Amino acid sequence: MPTLRVNDITMYYERHGEGVPLVLIAGLGLDLSEWGRIVPWLAERFEVIAFDNRGAGRTDKPDMPYSMELMAQDTAGLMQALGVERAHIVGVSMGGKIALALALAHPAMVNKLVLVSTSASRRRHRWRVRLLSLLRNLPIFRGTYPQPRYAYRRQLQASGAYDGRARLPELQMPTLILHGKKDQTTPYRLAEEMHAGIAGSELLAFAGGHIFFFLREQQRFLEAVAAFLER
Repeated sequence: MPTLRVNDITMYYERHGEGVPLVLIAGLGLDLSEWGRIVPWLAERFEVIAFDNRGAGRTDKPDMPYSMELMAQDTAGLMQALGVERAHIVGVSMGGKIALALALAHPAMVNKLVLVSTSASRRRHRWRVRLLSLLRNLPIFRGTYPQPRYAYRRQLQASGAYDGRARLPELQMPTLILHGKKDQTTPYRLAEEMHAGIAGSELLAFAGGHIFFFLREQQRFLEAVAAFLER
């Protein structure tokens, strides 16, 4: 089982494929067993480095306050331990916020940035907690390594507390934003807000909701990511 000691935790990770490194950062509660065909498809074109975030899967789950900045440091530490100086970064949902925090803290480590179903703003609505809990009950999210409730709460609190809006103009790397027009968890207007804040960024809309990249629009999502990164 490939693991590395990073900061104060032991992280589980996998490397697939060859070529330019691509670091894939998962969303709230997700572990590697839930990526389906996304990792294999991308691994045909890139060296994909995927891992379980702090609090999920086979990575340690300390019961302590988390933050997007802390989880970005976990990501940077894993890259450094693997000898990856620079990579494309793809962040999904909560993973998009981690990707933003990573790009702001370590811009030299980020080649191109892809932000999926995410935002840079703080979100604390109770209905959002209920909606995310319902999404976690869908069959597509029933991973091999169930997440403890306390760890889910720690991740959710960290994601909801993050606000990087004021620092978006600092991002200079090529950035692609992919977002569903029907997203009720992270409304589309927040993607437009990020697009306006990141100079030169591209925004591509999808017809679906928060998890469009897992559903009927998955192939278009994958092709859009590959086209942007290979351009």
